[in-house]
Amino acid sequence: MESSVSFAPLIPLPVLVALAVLSAVLVAVALWRGLTGWWLRGLAAVVLLLALAEPRWRQEDRAYLPDIAFVVTDATASQGIDVRPAQIEAARAELDARLAELATDPAAPLEVRRITVTDTSGEGGPPGTLLLSALAEAAAEVSPDRIAGAILLTDGQVHDPAALAEFPAPVHTVLTGREDEWDRRLRIDTAPAFAIVGEAVELRLSVETLGRAPATLPARTPLQVSVNGAEPVSFMVEADTVQTLPLELDRGGMNVLQITAPALEGELTDRNNQAIVSINGIRDRLRVLLVSGEPYAGERTWRNILKSDSAVDLVHFTILRPPEKQDGVPVFELSLIAFPTRELFMEKVDEFDLIIFDRYRRRGVLPSLYIDNIGRYVREGGAVLIASGPAFAGAESLYRTPLRDVLPAAPTARVVEQGYVPRISEIGKRHPVTSGLEAFAPRPTGADGVPGWGRWFRLIEMEARQGTTVMEGPEGRPLLVLDRPGAGRIAMLASDHAWLWSRGYEGGGPQRELLRRLAHWLMQEPELEEEVLVAEPAGEEVTVTRRTLAETVGPVTVTSPSGEETTLTLTQVAPGTWQARFTAAEHGIYRLAEGETEAVTAVGPAAPKEFENPVSTGQVLAPLADATGGGTLRVAPDGAPDLRRVREGRVAEGRGWIGLVRREAYDVLDIRLTPLAPGWMMLLLAGSLLFLAWRIEGR
Repeated sequence: MESSVSFAPLIPLPVLVALAVLSAVLVAVALWRGLTGWWLRGLAAVVLLLALAEPRWRQEDRAYLPDIAFVVTDATASQGIDVRPAQIEAARAELDARLAELATDPAAPLEVRRITVTDTSGEGGPPGTLLLSALAEAAAEVSPDRIAGAILLTDGQVHDPAALAEFPAPVHTVLTGREDEWDRRLRIDTAPAFAIVGEAVELRLSVETLGRAPATLPARTPLQVSVNGAEPVSFMVEADTVQTLPLELDRGGMNVLQITAPALEGELTDRNNQAIVSINGIRDRLRVLLVSGEPYAGERTWRNILKSDSAVDLVHFTILRPPEKQDGVPVFELSLIAFPTRELFMEKVDEFDLIIFDRYRRRGVLPSLYIDNIGRYVREGGAVLIASGPAFAGAESLYRTPLRDVLPAAPTARVVEQGYVPRISEIGKRHPVTSGLEAFAPRPTGADGVPGWGRWFRLIEMEARQGTTVMEGPEGRPLLVLDRPGAGRIAMLASDHAWLWSRGYEGGGPQRELLRRLAHWLMQEPELEEEVLVAEPAGEEVTVTRRTLAETVGPVTVTSPSGEETTLTLTQVAPGTWQARFTAAEHGIYRLAEGETEAVTAVGPAAPKEFENPVSTGQVLAPLADATGGGTLRVAPDGAPDLRRVREGRVAEGRGWIGLVRREAYDVLDIRLTPLAPGWMMLLLAGSLLFLAWRIEGR
């Protein structure tokens, strides 16, 4: 039970104050005029003013509430370094014991609420140690006048210092870790999102030293740079200096670069000694040489398709006048440009990404030495597409040149002249060049499996000796054969009637899509590789896709950044395409392998935000401690600091101890009000005083 005097004025307080001032003036006038009852008049005025203020004796029946203390434990990844796990266990046990003692004090009961903060993925929110966000959320559920304080058990590296703008009680920081900690981290300053294949790209980075590093650290440190899991390349860089590394991408598509600095003895952790950079490799310009042996209806189709791609530089020659042509036209009247055969096929052949022979026939324009150089170009990584015409089956065939050493099929000297619908072979349904082409048909595939495309009317019969036959003509004859001689690629199309599809004959067909895929496969675009393993992360969910020409695939072995191996069983989702999904338990580079096919992918940063700066420090939380009257102490060798209860407004931290405030919050169960100045009594008293003053002054 708590008692006090309270007032409930019958009139507004400004009016009451004005009456008090007026009464004082009147009393002063009475004193100035020498009235002997001035003091009785003053007492009467006081009695009347007191009656108007209506004083009451207030008695409250209170139930005192326990104060609330928050203990927030940082259980993120950086707390697993060095001696910190043991420190956390010891400090938590000792804090729990001392808080339990304080909680039993009947004069100042205490309730403890414990919060554990773990790693956040950053998906749907910021990553890192969100210690103050957790404290602010918990404190919002409690009345501020009940909060006795908060104790943060952490290494001090929090990533939400602005989440707690104010706090009604002291916030203490109990630091884990050692005072003499030091570490190094690899930081990427700038990295391009795109880079041109074959051209130098600059990567700016630095190796930074954190904490109290020894003076004996080397001034230069080696870096290992691995592209797509390949053999790493070494660089030497200056420590604590921004360096520029010149790199070159050798393939298109997404390239994953892993940069690693070796760990030094005494370093706090090596989790931040590596970085992951994803760069999309693009080709600047694709140079294509199109050599047409003779004009025909499909020549313009080839040209239109290649010219429609803004990334293609096309060089096109049509042999209109072979050397043996004798028509009596004077040379000075000819307006044709001389065919620069030596320049193209001997000096600059390696500058082309693709060479297309469209209905080419041997007429002495290209000597055997030049054609042999094209064979060398293919074996060393070049690409050739042969679109055969009737001449390929005769004596003027390209097969009867040194180029036959790299050709996957040989002509039988027979030309089939009949209508047929091209079909995709069984293996072609799994090949990325031809898989799914039926979806581009103007009509659905028939019940007999014939695609809804228009017919072709010519096929140069070939006998496939090697390579992969992905499309077939009548009676299963090879129509499109792909092969990889040496480091290069070659494709043979055994018909010159593909242009019928572009003209829409009988509904047409997917000529543009087919030739686009064919050209990109020849130029070794990664998305059209036959044997490939791809991992695509979306947050922490990783989709693994295995594309193969085989009918079955084995399990995929996934190696996490920490070296833990798991096995995935793939499910076929389309012909030649198998998929599976897994959830990444940690950030970093994951390596995948299925047989001899390997892949790498990066999930999140190589080192979580926890390890950007793992050195224990109180500087980040110092402004909050100063603003709330809290303290910052390091976990002592003998455990946590001492705990005390302090009165509100007193110092809450000292040497080896921290304090929790006594808030003495309560709930009011009952209120009793007793008037101290009843109106009738005060009126009678005031009247008596005025009558007595009149009597004295009347004498």
